Amino acid sequence: MVIEVTSRTERVDMKRRDFLKAAGFGAASLAMPGRRGRAERIEAETVTEKKPNFVFIIIDDLGWRDVGYMGRASALGEPRSYYETPNIDKLASQGVVFTSAYSNAPNCAPTRACLMSGQYTPRHGVYTVGTSERGQAKLRKLIPTANKTTLDSKAVTIAEALKQGGYTSACIGKWHLGTKEPFRPEDRGFDVVFQRRGRGHFTAEGEYLTDRLTDEAIKFIEANKSRPFFLYLAHHAVHTPIQAKQELIDKYKKKKPSGGHNNPVYAAMIESMDQSVGRVIDKLDEAGLRENTVVFFFSDNGGYGNATSMEPLRGSKGMLYDGGIRVPLTIRWPGAARGNSVCDVPVIGVDFYPTILEIADMPQPAGHVLDGVSIVPLLRGKGSLQREAIFWHFPVYLEPYNEKQRPWRTTPAGAVRQQDFKLIEFFEDGRLELYNLKDDIGEKNNLAAKMPDKVKELHKLLVDWRKSVGAPVPTERNPKYDPTAKPAKKKKRK
Repeated sequence: MVIEVTSRTERVDMKRRDFLKAAGFGAASLAMPGRRGRAERIEAETVTEKKPNFVFIIIDDLGWRDVGYMGRASALGEPRSYYETPNIDKLASQGVVFTSAYSNAPNCAPTRACLMSGQYTPRHGVYTVGTSERGQAKLRKLIPTANKTTLDSKAVTIAEALKQGGYTSACIGKWHLGTKEPFRPEDRGFDVVFQRRGRGHFTAEGEYLTDRLTDEAIKFIEANKSRPFFLYLAHHAVHTPIQAKQELIDKYKKKKPSGGHNNPVYAAMIESMDQSVGRVIDKLDEAGLRENTVVFFFSDNGGYGNATSMEPLRGSKGMLYDGGIRVPLTIRWPGAARGNSVCDVPVIGVDFYPTILEIADMPQPAGHVLDGVSIVPLLRGKGSLQREAIFWHFPVYLEPYNEKQRPWRTTPAGAVRQQDFKLIEFFEDGRLELYNLKDDIGEKNNLAAKMPDKVKELHKLLVDWRKSVGAPVPTERNPKYDPTAKPAKKKKRK
């Protein structure tokens, strides 16, 4: 495994600079440290010294109930006792817990593209990881929409947007939106980049990756504590391969399973992740940055069904049922957000971009569409959100990764949630499913036949939204499709 660190504080790409100017950013946003005169630099520091810092921690494949605080916040029974997350629970007690927070997709790359761009998947075309033709061809009824694996260089990332306010940004960990210029994080507004190459959670030097990423995040905070910063700490944990420190594995082998949670290695990964959060928060406190730093804790999609349970939610990673897209979210904003509070209003990943800009008191980039809305009113506990619904578009295939899921597989689909109701449309056969999440959080009771008017209303809303964002719906039949075919069982690795 190779880990690379890069910095671009002294490098400005001319094409990128020309684009940012065209997008509405002034020359001040392009001034780089070390390139300004002393008087200009002092003036800039005076202007920006009171701007808030942002720490955005995103975990890979962390399930909705994989943190202790969710047991209390969701009022769905006693907290899960198998996983131990005291640091995250403490953070949650100091901020706002969102019980109906959603990722923009049921898997990794599209969620990250939505976070970085503030746009729904049809605008940037990142729908999945790798190819959209996952699984066996004979099982795919449709030709799926082609997938992009890089975030379009014309999209203004949140890091680029923050530059106009004098922010220094770091991408520590998983990027997943392009490995070559001009799609790398160092090309997309991040001044400091630290990434893993290869797989696995242990480095060639024997370090645990979660710990190493935390070390780099702490170094960044220390180096930039005197100026506004945006830290995007994107852990590879708790994604496969499920690997953890042996001493923690041994600890959980001695614990009694609870609530469908019974994997000691996965539990050990979660504890290391929790320790990371605690170390970052402690560093903010030590540096005197607590009161001026907004901390986000989020997951990119639902949990991996072979490692954890999302119950009472239906499904897991890869599905548009809530087990695949409803995720833990807590936000701490000292002095502004209500501490130790719970919010049940649905929010989604594209909301973070406009939220951060509003907190930073900065305008949206000119010419760049943002699909989300600022959730500042929810954080302050003053009002709700002015929007009709939230949406998902997943016009691709995913193969099942879990024997328990067969014969299920992810087929091209879309979904909409409006207040308590959620409608899912499956593109292969046009099937519509309707659920009242307030009364049926497990999505067990399909109300489509009983509530045809509500189905018609939400389906029209979904169709109209697709038209507004140019969302492609696959309709072409796959000539290799075999309606009599059955999924082949995967061979177990030796």
